[in-house]
Amino acid sequence: MKVHFIGIGGIGLSALARFLNFDGHEISGSDVKSSPITKELEKEGIKISCPQEAKNIKDEFDIVIYSAAVTDENPELMESRLKQIRTLSRKEALPIILDDKKNYCVAGAHGKSTTTAILASILQSSALIGAISKDFGSNFRYVNDLVAFEADESDASFLLSNPYCSIVTNAEPEHMEYYNYDYEKFFQAYETFINLGEKIVINAEDEYLQKLNINEKAVKLYPSIDIKNITYILKDNQPYTKFELLDLGYFEVWGFGYHIAIDASLAILAALNELDIESIRKNISSYKGIKKRFDVVQSNEDFVVIDDYAHHPTEIKATMNAVLEYDKLKKMSKKVVIWQPHKYSRTIDNLEGFKKCFDGCDELVILPIWTVAGEKKVEIDFVKEFAKYNPIFAHSIQTTQGKIQLISDNKVIKVYENGLVVGVGAGDITYQLRH
Repeated sequence: MKVHFIGIGGIGLSALARFLNFDGHEISGSDVKSSPITKELEKEGIKISCPQEAKNIKDEFDIVIYSAAVTDENPELMESRLKQIRTLSRKEALPIILDDKKNYCVAGAHGKSTTTAILASILQSSALIGAISKDFGSNFRYVNDLVAFEADESDASFLLSNPYCSIVTNAEPEHMEYYNYDYEKFFQAYETFINLGEKIVINAEDEYLQKLNINEKAVKLYPSIDIKNITYILKDNQPYTKFELLDLGYFEVWGFGYHIAIDASLAILAALNELDIESIRKNISSYKGIKKRFDVVQSNEDFVVIDDYAHHPTEIKATMNAVLEYDKLKKMSKKVVIWQPHKYSRTIDNLEGFKKCFDGCDELVILPIWTVAGEKKVEIDFVKEFAKYNPIFAHSIQTTQGKIQLISDNKVIKVYENGLVVGVGAGDITYQLRH
């Protein structure tokens, strides 16, 4: 097939494009502007067009697949429809891409990227992940028809992912705007996804999963009982968690925290459908973390910079717990968190949680809200709401080797050259943290 992707530079759509390209199809794509992802796609033989224009749509295309960010006014989508080419959203395209594969599909509000990446490392399988695995340096890997797939609940597309094994880390309500804040509809989607799997693995202590009607064949992880003797180790300033799982012995996995042990345990229990336990124990050591998840981007004896994608209070709290464990071993002079709030809707919906989740930091820096086109602006009094942290407000940060500068009104207002600095958020803070 000849398939064109509109919005191919996105982390999710680019993985699907790569998968079809390696599966033998002729792939092209476009985006608003060039990016590191589109440049990588070009190196892989995919024709990329920037910006998006009607002339990029060719009569010979069999299918045009577009991202969730593409509107009906997009010139390429309009041209595709005028030419009567079959157009599919990313969600609608999943059955075509995954239909004949053996899919291990991981869903959950938190931890799904990490669990999927760990599982891909254990299975040594193909992978489609909404993040960059540092094991294989991509959001995608093509090996065979065994696939570790990050299934997305935000638009209910996980219902179209054809899971052989359904794996769920948790089901905390998120992206409720898609479900019109109908909690029954939201939890019904999770219940359906879980029970689609021939095999099922879940975190049975998640308060939300406990309320669902789940097939009795499910393998249920009870972390407080099944995971024991957790210890944290630093190797060349890189974090590792060691733990004992059930009667399966000890495992060591990249990352810090109780949540990492849970994610790894779910991946291990799912992988038992394919591999013996000693192969799993060996293969998990190849997991090196994923980009933007407790990603140590600078480190020396006095100064460590960590980039983390956490953008929900539950995720930030888990990251803060990892920071505290890291600091116990590293004993840094101070712990600084730089937070870039993500979207007005998420910030206001979770404001009370955000006000509590930074406990443990010595200094909190707050950047402007990272928003998306068309989002309604909401006034939030950050000075008042976060007064207990006595936060510092900056417009941006500038990073060089061994130094982070806070910038406000084009002036440097503070410099960090020692301590542990952690940036959290899902916007462009990841680029600001990388010199």
